[in-house]
Amino acid sequence: MCGISGILDWSQPLPQETLHNMIRRLSHRGPDSEGFFIESPIGFAHCRLSIIDLRENANQPMQDRSGNYHIVFNGTIYNFQVLRQDLETAGSRFRTKSDTEVLLEAYKKWGTNCLERLNGMFAFAIWDRPKRKLFLARDRLGEKPLFYFSLPEGGLVFASELKALLAHPASPRDLDLNAVSQFLSFGYVPGVTCIISGIKKLPPGHFLIAENGELHEPISYWDLKASFMAKRKFRSTGEASEEFRSLFRDTVQTRLISDVPLGAFLSGGIDSSSIVSAMAQIHPSPLPQTFSMGFEEKTYSELAMARKVAGLLEAEHRDQTLSSNLLPRLPEIAYFADEPFADTSFIPMFSLAKFCKQHVTVCLSGDGGDEILGGYETYIADKLCKRTNWLPNRAREGILNLIRSCWPVSFGKVSLDYKICKFLEGHSSNIDRAHASWRVLFSEDEKSALWVHPLEDQLAIKDPLEPFLKHAREVKECHYLDRAMYVDLKTWLPDDILAKVDRSTMAHGLEARAPFLDYRLVEFAASLPVSLKIRGLQKKYLLKQAYKKYLPAEVLHQKKRGFNAPVSHWIIGLIKPYYEDIIENGGPLFETVLCRKKIQSLYERHNRKIQDHGLQLYALIMLHLWNKQLGQSIT
Repeated sequence: MCGISGILDWSQPLPQETLHNMIRRLSHRGPDSEGFFIESPIGFAHCRLSIIDLRENANQPMQDRSGNYHIVFNGTIYNFQVLRQDLETAGSRFRTKSDTEVLLEAYKKWGTNCLERLNGMFAFAIWDRPKRKLFLARDRLGEKPLFYFSLPEGGLVFASELKALLAHPASPRDLDLNAVSQFLSFGYVPGVTCIISGIKKLPPGHFLIAENGELHEPISYWDLKASFMAKRKFRSTGEASEEFRSLFRDTVQTRLISDVPLGAFLSGGIDSSSIVSAMAQIHPSPLPQTFSMGFEEKTYSELAMARKVAGLLEAEHRDQTLSSNLLPRLPEIAYFADEPFADTSFIPMFSLAKFCKQHVTVCLSGDGGDEILGGYETYIADKLCKRTNWLPNRAREGILNLIRSCWPVSFGKVSLDYKICKFLEGHSSNIDRAHASWRVLFSEDEKSALWVHPLEDQLAIKDPLEPFLKHAREVKECHYLDRAMYVDLKTWLPDDILAKVDRSTMAHGLEARAPFLDYRLVEFAASLPVSLKIRGLQKKYLLKQAYKKYLPAEVLHQKKRGFNAPVSHWIIGLIKPYYEDIIENGGPLFETVLCRKKIQSLYERHNRKIQDHGLQLYALIMLHLWNKQLGQSIT
């Protein structure tokens, strides 16, 4: 893992000091070394977290033997040893044992087609001097980030994080009101859009070419929808589970390659428990190191189950309880989140990464299991919505109003009243629209009430759900639950889950690896019949079948808990001062765009337990803190 940045400027000499300033803002991603390559019109900067081949000659930027090809690379190529053998057979010679050099030689041998051979998580840039071409690429699922903006005459500036781009004097600085609106809808900024107008994210599974004064549009190199369309047939569930378990074991094994200490996050849920079980089978000695984070609020904490699983699998387990002293942490979290980010699980994830880094440098993570195997409650909501699409809107609204007036607000962890209300709010005869709505924070009516002045006419995105519906249409022939999983893999996973994991772990120089996101496993899961992923109301059916001999029933069939933080409680206690700061010192964003009186009304209703507005208020707090941390120079 590392931080990368670069400038391609065809029109003027490279500002060396700017490159230095950019990489300093990424130093948390790579605390072990720092390096530069500057040769007009290109400049690269790199900060390294050493994982594979710790020697100095494996530092970056790296060049090949001829000096004609240069690379900066963030991530890990898990099949680099196999690729190295193929390249050596073809005549390549190596000076290091690193995956970086293998990636560079793979480009020299196969050009942009090298991407089809890579199994890993990555964002990288290669300068091809003979062709005067810059080649940027991002991994298939979006585990590693890459931001960029264009310069005149076909140039561009790129970096692992937005904050590094803002160190460039030519960086755009205007807030994108469409992105602000989308953030209020979902708690993150989805798609290629960035919170700053004019800055983009390279989409997952895409590459970008800039050559001879021309910046081309991103090109896709991976087609996941083909796997969803080509359904496999199995003689039995046992055959499917055996193939899955064999492939899953291999994905875990490839992610155990490391020259530094390695462990695993363990929540006690089926995803992380399956990973640790596979680790213990692959390498019984030494014992797997596992790590968990709990909460003082017992209904939110998963420590009891994590400890039980660790004992059953004989792991070397450590855990912590999240300190209630959160006040100083939220501005730091807003800074490292890089864009406004309101997923409350960032808080425990950030603390867990800091705790893990005291013992290991690499941790395996269970991310991706829910998206590829049907593990979210939202998929059950989809099934219920499909069966109740006859329900008239007036009846739905009446039930919703009755529940809100009669059912006491609990502030519990995804409480029953919360789930029923979210279901009724999003219920629609259009199942794709319903699925996209389950995670909405502010409805369109609620957003309209928040604007100081009506903004609807100024917004290019008239329907906030359209980016999600666009992906659903790409697989319109598929089963509606497959469409939902495809949409989540294209939106929620890269833009929320993986952004959270990357920023929270890299803030502490910790590498997170996700076996469930090996592209081979993702394609296999996509090709499965829906009934092998969700059977009746049972989620992750195939994973449970595959591991029923290795994990106890209480792990396999426990209720999904998630890693949510109890912000509804904290809003009226621990983090209330940040709400008060919005009201007293909100700045231009909360004077000219967002209405503080409406925010006060939300808080009063929440404080009196008329309605749980905890997630909405937390989103506004994180937007405010981001604006103070990174947006303070933004016009």
